[in-house]
Formats: sequence, C-alpha cells, structure tokens
Amino acid sequence: MDAAIVAGSSCSSNKMVSMADFGDEPHVLAVDDNLIDRKLVEKLLKNSSCKVTTAENALRALEYLGLGDDKRNSTTAQDIESSIFREVPVVIMSSENIPTRINKCLEEGAQMFMLKPLKQSDVAKIRCDVLNCRG
Repeated sequence: MDAAIVAGSSCSSNKMVSMADFGDEPHVLAVDDNLIDRKLVEKLLKNSSCKVTTAENALRALEYLGLGDDKRNSTTAQDIESSIFREVPVVIMSSENIPTRINKCLEEGAQMFMLKPLKQSDVAKIRCDVLNCRG
C-alpha cells in the first residue's frame, strides 16, 4: 500500500495530509488547523481524484487513524514523523519560505517541502512523486 503524510506549516506544526492507496483513488486525511487552508487542500485533492477526510489537528488525525493517545495533550507533525510513520513519505506544506526550516524538515525525513498556498499543479506533483505517478 502506498502512503504519504503531508504536514502543513513547519516541521513542528499540527498540520498534515495522510494518503493511503485504496485502488485507483487514494484516501487522503487532510489536516490543517486553518479552516481556509484545509478547505483549499480538500478541494485540490478532490480535483485530483482523491477521496478526502479532513481534521483540524494532528491529534484528531491520530484518532481517525485509530492511533490517538488520551494521555497526550497535543501531538505535532514532528511527533508523528518520529513514530511508526517514519517509513511513510512525508511532504511538508508551509507559508514560511525559510531555508533553514526547509532543510531541517528534509533532514528529518520529509520527502518534499511545498510552499502554501498550494496549487493544483502542486498536488499533481505530490501525487506523482509520492505515489509514483499512479493517478
């Protein structure tokens, strides 16, 4: 099964998108604490033939995935990257074009770093690069 996590904002943000391949249509869990960004990503992903579920933070995403931990008050994208998802490709989305932050995210295992706001061509690139041009 192909999968990807796309995290929004910085490496330590509470934003991500998780893609799981279910046949020809990946099921994407889009997570962003900003409603406008979340809706934009949802629309772009749906336009790219993805099934989309949304969540407002990483903790809620973990609950959707059945991995929530009631003992933790907050979970960051960095926490998720260092957990069982370490082998899953990660794409960071951020409006901050800071080379040191971009490099840190890539060094910590992110496969890609995309600047917000995302465009349809960005989603197509993510699907092609992360899901090996399947769809």
